[in-house]
Amino acid sequence: MQPLYPPKPRPGDRVAVLSPGAALPAIFPHPYELGLRRLREEFGLEPVEYPTTRKLGASPQERAADLHAAFADPSVKAVIASIGGDDQITVLPHLDRELIAANPKPFFGYSDNTNLLLFLRNSGVVSYHGGSVMVQLGRGGSVNPATADSLRAALFETDAGEYELRPVSEAGDQEWDWATPELLAREPVMEPAEGWVWHNADQVVEGAGWGGNLEILSWLAMADREIHPAEEYAGQVLYLETSEEMPRGEEVYRILRNLGERGLLRQFPALLMARAKAWNFRQQLEPAAKVEYRKAQREAVLRALAEYAPQTMAVFDVDFGHTDPQLVLPCGGRIRVDGPARRITVRY
Repeated sequence: MQPLYPPKPRPGDRVAVLSPGAALPAIFPHPYELGLRRLREEFGLEPVEYPTTRKLGASPQERAADLHAAFADPSVKAVIASIGGDDQITVLPHLDRELIAANPKPFFGYSDNTNLLLFLRNSGVVSYHGGSVMVQLGRGGSVNPATADSLRAALFETDAGEYELRPVSEAGDQEWDWATPELLAREPVMEPAEGWVWHNADQVVEGAGWGGNLEILSWLAMADREIHPAEEYAGQVLYLETSEEMPRGEEVYRILRNLGERGLLRQFPALLMARAKAWNFRQQLEPAAKVEYRKAQREAVLRALAEYAPQTMAVFDVDFGHTDPQLVLPCGGRIRVDGPARRITVRY
């Protein structure tokens, strides 16, 4: 089943802001409120909160009920996650697939929201890997221009035209301490970006996008949820990103090895691998160490591809996932990877 693009919101419309994973707006209200203000003032949308958006410890059933309410409300034109989390997989069994499929709306999120993105894709709805209220919209200083341009196109573009993802000249992965709200006035630390790295770039691949956060995909595979028989993904474009927990290269290899053993990797003739987040408050790597960390992850991916999908074209350090800027990818929507031209385009 080829997912369909849901109707897009227009400036002035109401959009649901939900916490299907972690209700971090309850702990860190400042970046959350900043993100809401930018959603209103810079994107022209009216955010609507639900009971669990700021409710710590909300049960999976409560979070599912909020999702049902948001999708069923005809006045709500899109759904945006406040942030990710680590237990959204427990919400999936409580979701009414028929209700959501009957009321398709654009959903934006990433990281733990990989759960919902694949649920929607399997329900016949294109969704959007990227965008959160607290991180991208609540970014210190301002919304990154490249992020804003991509997010705005994904939110509002209604024609069938292509949007080109482009390499950026600088990128960052260091955020300010949200417990110190005055720091939100500052732009985050940025560093020169090294550009994309291409592998097997002698082909052109166009297909539906599938993937998400690598760690979450491994959990879904273990729980046997939302991952269909491998052959259903033949000819599609795989995209993967890793989280702020910064998995070691060996762990990345093992997850990909296991997906390869399941027969998944060889189905995808193209892979987009996000620039790895290489800094967190527990591992504050210096620039040289960041380069080494990303190199180790790239080598782990190439090792898995060599063993399970040697013909697959791969593009590394693409700006999506836990990166700044963050470009939006359509989950279930069309992605074209042109190796000879070194171009990536998407249909939002």
